[in-house]
Amino acid sequence: MKKSKFSLLLVLTLVFSLFLSACSGSKDTSGDKEKGESASNVKQEIKMLDTSEIPTMDTSLAEGSTSFTYIANVGEGLYRLNKDHKPAPALADGKPKISEDKKVFTFKLREAKWSNGDPVTAEDFVFAWQRAIDPKTASPYGPYMMNGKIKGANEITEAGAANKEYDLNTLGIKALDEKTLEVTLEQPFVYWEDLFAFPTFYPQNKKFVEEKGKAYASNAGNLLYNGPFKLTKWEGTAATDWVLEKNEDYWDAKNVKLEKISVNVVKDSNSAVNAFEAGETDMTGLLSSDIVPEYEGDDRMVSWLEPTVFWLKMNQQNKALKNVNIRKAIAQGFNKKDLASSILNNGSIPANYFVPKDFVEFDGKDFREKNGDLIKYDVKAAKEAWEKGLKELGVDKLEIRYLGGDTEAAKKTDSYMKNQLEKNLPGLTVKLESVPFSVRLERDNSQDYDLQFAGWGPDYGDAISFTDLWLTGGGSNRMDYSNPKYDELVKKAQTEYATKPKENWEAQQEAEKIMLEDAGVAPVYQRAANILLNPNVKGLAIYNYGPDYGFKWVEVKGE
Repeated sequence: MKKSKFSLLLVLTLVFSLFLSACSGSKDTSGDKEKGESASNVKQEIKMLDTSEIPTMDTSLAEGSTSFTYIANVGEGLYRLNKDHKPAPALADGKPKISEDKKVFTFKLREAKWSNGDPVTAEDFVFAWQRAIDPKTASPYGPYMMNGKIKGANEITEAGAANKEYDLNTLGIKALDEKTLEVTLEQPFVYWEDLFAFPTFYPQNKKFVEEKGKAYASNAGNLLYNGPFKLTKWEGTAATDWVLEKNEDYWDAKNVKLEKISVNVVKDSNSAVNAFEAGETDMTGLLSSDIVPEYEGDDRMVSWLEPTVFWLKMNQQNKALKNVNIRKAIAQGFNKKDLASSILNNGSIPANYFVPKDFVEFDGKDFREKNGDLIKYDVKAAKEAWEKGLKELGVDKLEIRYLGGDTEAAKKTDSYMKNQLEKNLPGLTVKLESVPFSVRLERDNSQDYDLQFAGWGPDYGDAISFTDLWLTGGGSNRMDYSNPKYDELVKKAQTEYATKPKENWEAQQEAEKIMLEDAGVAPVYQRAANILLNPNVKGLAIYNYGPDYGFKWVEVKGE
């Protein structure tokens, strides 16, 4: 998942724990053992800061963790990540009935309703999933999340790309009756619970969406809610403040203590900290590196290592970046250790890989153990590859556009990367372009960049959430990387080895090695996260994938 969201965090254990490690990085802020006043005597409202505007609240169009975080708190699907960081039945009334071949799932839906009073039905799921996979919708996540997983999704996507007719009813989802939903998978896979907890798979009210037309999800009044909260104020994608309030019609409203969440966008960490210290907010966005050391040992700072890796995407539509030696030069041409320790200085670690460490394990071993470091900082090797690449291109200098973010932290990182690359690769000019996250998403989708500083956090608890990013023509590739051997290995992991853990891991580990030998991306660092949180705010769920935070179980305690 794109991180700006780029976001991230991991649910620690799945029913299929074969693939997941118990990750100590996630934080439980429930404070069950904390003493304090009863919630009934304390105002159940919090104020928080975010570092970016909400790009969209349409589940079919969302692709970043900022959107997914708020969608997950005002909406709900068959499953949701619970306060213990595990996928658990939500709108599904218990576990589904699963066919003998593990492909057909039959869900019974609990009694739940939309914020306009309409019941949530099986048809709402059918409509939403079909809308997300429909090529006309141009959903960035529908094809990515469904292709190869939900039966019929690939065929619809391919037909749309070829301007051929397609039938949305061939997608593997059917409403057997108002409260019975049948889902058919392309083949069995172990992370299906994670998948059905993901916001792309949330239902939508067909009548409401069609009545609103282009205005749907444009602001708070053009949305329906079926989750713990509802947006009572949000003026649209340019809004720098919004309000969530408890949804009294939510089926599990009795377990939601928080009445109101007021959010403001503050991109500067110093301003965020000042607001926190002045008591104007209970929770900051991610802190910049220069602030983190000041709060070492302070119990108000919550820290964790995310399974989120940042890298330079290298768009091979650029002739120079199609040259493997130019890519290798860039990938080895910056000191990522110095970046992590001196510029970030927040617990982040250098990444010489794209599947993060401490994310998933099998048979007691971390995914990283076999491949270890794959592409390191090496000035000598970088210069040799650079000179070779320039010679092959018939030039002695290059100017490359670098697409980065507009936050304080992003600008520091991007400036460092520019200086390193220009210093270590003679003849290179890096032109920085700092834009808001929503603009960066648009330009990524249209491949309007040369180099792009980007990050990815997993969408579910399996390494395939990283390795399937770089399949030829994949929905999240958007840099024209292609290697037939890589494709073959990842597709085997998705199909033939989907329920064979050992073979699955070996295929994915080999694929990762191949991709980084190609210098398909230039890994930079694995991110550590740090926020300031009022100690009286208990029960905040911090996730390693999907939405960043869950507010359903938050309770404000007394002093």
